[in-house]
Amino acid sequence: MAGPGNPVLAALAQARRAAAPMFVRWCELRALSPFPAAPATVARFVADGAPIGIARLWPAVQEISRLHSSVGLADPTLGAAINSAISDIAGIDPPRSWPDDQKRRFRLLPYDMQAFVAAHDMRREKALRRAQNEAAAARRSLLAHQKAQSKTKPEINTDETDAHTATRGSDQGDPGGSRGDH
Repeated sequence: MAGPGNPVLAALAQARRAAAPMFVRWCELRALSPFPAAPATVARFVADGAPIGIARLWPAVQEISRLHSSVGLADPTLGAAINSAISDIAGIDPPRSWPDDQKRRFRLLPYDMQAFVAAHDMRREKALRRAQNEAAAARRSLLAHQKAQSKTKPEINTDETDAHTATRGSDQGDPGGSRGDH
C-alpha cells in the first residue's frame, strides 16, 4: 500500500487497517484499494464474506462506512447492489402486510432498516393476534353468559298464559260464580 519511505502514508494505512481491518485485509489480498473503496468492491467483499454470516459481516460493512464518512468521502456501502447482497445473506423476509410490489423493494433497504422494519412488524403481528384472541375469548364468554341467563329466566308459555287469562275472564264474567252469592 504505502511506500516504506513515507511515514504519513504508512500511518494512514495503519489507521485504515485499524478502522476496517477485515475489509482492508481482504482488499490487500486481492490488490484492491480499500480507501476510497468503490461500491462494486464493497459488494464483492459482501458476497465473498457470506460464509461468515451477517452477525460478523454487518459490523465490517459499518466499519467501511465510518472509514469513508469520517473523512467526508461518499459512503460506498450505500446502494442497491450492496443492500441486495446483504439481504441475500441476512435472509430477512419482508413484512407479510406489505403489498407484493413493495416486498421486492424491501431487499433494497439497508440491512439495519430491514431488521428494524421486520422486528416492528413482528411485534405488530403479535399484538394483533393477541387482540384477536382476546376478542374471541370475550365473544365466547359473552355467549356462555347469555346461555346461562336464558336458562335461569322462566320461559313464558303462551298456552299457559292464554288459559290463565281465560280463567280470570270467566271468574270476572260470572259475578256470583264461585263465591256462591246467588
